[in-house]
Amino acid sequence: MSKAVLTLEALSCPSCLQKIESAVKGLNGIDKDSVKVLFNSSKVKADFDADTLSIEEIEKAIIDLGYPVLKTKVKSS
Repeated sequence: MSKAVLTLEALSCPSCLQKIESAVKGLNGIDKDSVKVLFNSSKVKADFDADTLSIEEIEKAIIDLGYPVLKTKVKSS
C-alpha cells in the first residue's frame, strides 16, 4: 500500500469535504477506511494500491469535482 497526501486549495464548506471523500472512496484500489479529508488544513489523506490505482487518477477524481490539487506527496510502504 502507498500513502497519499494531497494538498488542495482552501475548502469552503463541509459539503465539499463529503463530495471529495465520496469521490476518492469510490475509486478502485483505495483503502476506503483510510480516506480522510482534513477540512482545516485542506488535505486529503488516503492509502491506495499503486498496482491498481495511480496518484494521477486520485488527483483527477478531485480535480473533476472542481477542487484544484496544489501538491501531492506519495510514500510507498
